[in-house]
Amino acid sequence: MLAGGAGLLLRPARSNVPPVQLVTPAPKGRVQVEVLNGTRRQGVARTATRVLRSRGLDVVFLGNADSLEDSTRVIARRGDSTRARYVAAALGAGKVVVETDTFRRVDVSVILGEDFRPKLELHP
Repeated sequence: MLAGGAGLLLRPARSNVPPVQLVTPAPKGRVQVEVLNGTRRQGVARTATRVLRSRGLDVVFLGNADSLEDSTRVIARRGDSTRARYVAAALGAGKVVVETDTFRRVDVSVILGEDFRPKLELHP
């Protein structure tokens, strides 16, 4: 009993370690993305484009969506959701869905919703 009590007293104090975050591995090859603003806020597609390009993704088009969205959707256009999951992880928002569309010349479409609130680094 004495040894057990000494073990509790000599145990190192816990430090405030942040929780472990799972990292989504980058897909191989170039990922072409289109970003569409589905909100009433101006500049949201530009902001998301900056976030994605800083992560090495190739945003080939940005513009406005046809309708307003409450939540962000990340759409896999080539049938494989791996690239869409990587884009959603890079944005920090979005529900991944697969909607194959071979007429679009992108791998992933992003329709930004009202839930997209990025935390950006300061820049000049």
